[in-house]
Amino acid sequence: MVADDSAVVRGLISRMINAESDMTVAASVGNGQLAVTQLARTEIDVIVLDIEMPVMDGLTALPKLKEIDPNVQVIMASTLTLRNAEISMRALEAGAADYVPKPTSSREISGGQDFRRDLIEKVRNLARVAKASRSTGATPRLATARRAHIMVPRPAPAPVVLRDAPIQKPNALVIGSSTGGPQALLNVLKGLGPPPTIPVFVTQHMPATFTAVLADHITRSSSLTCAEAQDGEVVVPGRVYLAPGGFHMLVERKGVQNILRLDDGAPENFCRPAVDPMLRSIAKVYGSRVLVVVLTGMGTDGLKGGRIVTAAGGALIAQDESTSVVWGMPGAVATDGLCSAVLPVSHIAPYVKKIIGKVA
Repeated sequence: MVADDSAVVRGLISRMINAESDMTVAASVGNGQLAVTQLARTEIDVIVLDIEMPVMDGLTALPKLKEIDPNVQVIMASTLTLRNAEISMRALEAGAADYVPKPTSSREISGGQDFRRDLIEKVRNLARVAKASRSTGATPRLATARRAHIMVPRPAPAPVVLRDAPIQKPNALVIGSSTGGPQALLNVLKGLGPPPTIPVFVTQHMPATFTAVLADHITRSSSLTCAEAQDGEVVVPGRVYLAPGGFHMLVERKGVQNILRLDDGAPENFCRPAVDPMLRSIAKVYGSRVLVVVLTGMGTDGLKGGRIVTAAGGALIAQDESTSVVWGMPGAVATDGLCSAVLPVSHIAPYVKKIIGKVA
């Protein structure tokens, strides 16, 4: 379902989705109240939900939608403004699965291949999540009017083979995440407690403006100080450095100091910032003294970089499938034999604290 107060935008997004052979837009509505009413009548896998709408806005509609069907996956759509980024962050905390930065005009939407690819990938992956959740029957709809549907079993993942190698006491903690990442990231960072004695580097797939809001949110929600990385900034222990939207975050050695570099080169894995370039640079600087955490996210970003990290003697851990919104990124490293542990998100911070605090 597409919920947006602009009929033009609804039409363009609907045509993009309907052009895919495996997708159909079941409903197109102009406000949050109509979305709530429609979901009560129809089983829907994914909702693309605008933030600013008359009658009922997206943030108000979100909990009502999740109450009707806990399995429905909601993608918030908003233009890249500070206010909308802050609202989107609140929506992610309230149960939205992901977000798409909406172009500011119909011309940008219709001609924006990046927007189309991002939207279609997220809708397709989250539809699988919704169907797999329903197949377990763990969280049934509250609505009584339901369409019959075929139960789609969750495909068996490739087996996870843990890496049997000693873990060095790390001099850097590195985290990569995408879909569902802000929630998982906050869970891990809040669980670390007092600032660790090493720097923390984070790449979350997010556009500019959104990363600034996320950094501020981390600082306010945890005991850590987080900020977007600045080019040329000297790395210090205990700080959380977040890759800013539109730039890969790299680390390089300069004399006796490690400094941050921002790279606006080509996207990797269709992302900028991406996890792979961050991992390559950090493996080069820190060698075996690196601990990498790969959290929920679609795609395989982090796989190539993870191989480089483990080849240098560093260690990886991944979020498990049951607590991931999408087990793409963590699943890629887990099934490639790169991980020393694959854990529920609530177990990651205690594990990391134990590794950081171990005697060298």
